[in-house]
Amino acid sequence: MKAATFNANSIRARTEIIVNWLAENKPDVLCVQETKAQDKDFPADAFAKTGYEFVFKGEKSYNGVAIFSKHKFTNVGFGLDSEPRDEARMITAKTGGVTIVNTYIPQGFEMESEKYRYKLDWLERLLKYFKKHFKPTDKLLWLGDFNIAFEARDVYDPVRLDGTVCFNRQLSQNFKKFMDWGFTDLFRKHCDKDGQFTFWDYREPNGVKRNRGWRLDYIMATEPMAKKCTACLIDKKPRMLEKPSDHTFLVAEFKGS
Repeated sequence: MKAATFNANSIRARTEIIVNWLAENKPDVLCVQETKAQDKDFPADAFAKTGYEFVFKGEKSYNGVAIFSKHKFTNVGFGLDSEPRDEARMITAKTGGVTIVNTYIPQGFEMESEKYRYKLDWLERLLKYFKKHFKPTDKLLWLGDFNIAFEARDVYDPVRLDGTVCFNRQLSQNFKKFMDWGFTDLFRKHCDKDGQFTFWDYREPNGVKRNRGWRLDYIMATEPMAKKCTACLIDKKPRMLEKPSDHTFLVAEFKGS
């Protein structure tokens, strides 16, 4: 089994990149965030030609999530249990015998803003969701753009960037609660190197070439899936294409499933 995640930063702008990536890499599951399209505007016709099943939930100009799979979907749900449910930020679905949770976690805007407090609250509600609906012994993958850099090695300049909405001690402590519950960060299971990023800001001059990035995208697994994971890799090539997203693909491979 192969599972991947990608923040498209507009699925209509990135349709060709995604279609080509699916054809070349043939993942069993791909989770996409920031589709930035209302459901009526989702490019379903283009993706139908890929042979993949897909489910999605979007809204105009912001947020939006989708899951593509080689297998049929069951138990599809959108959003959190409590209000605001934020259906365009989260999809849960079972496919190929594995439950997939795809999240686009709020970015937070600024540390003193209501949006940052909302981000912390969102994470707290998400942890409650996992505890209510799942056990650490379930076959569960949680993928997406988490807008969290967990450790100093997950940002290009940890001294300057410390205390920002995606990299600070409070946020890392909150994120660790998910690992304490039973999730494993699959990328760090296989790679201890510094300078491994999934996001490079458009506004950073020559940011990709200089590798001034952040690791904001994750594939997390419960123990039954983590022990089967044989690799977890960042595919940086799509970030260097013409008109790319500011994120790139993160891919995990599993023996069996």
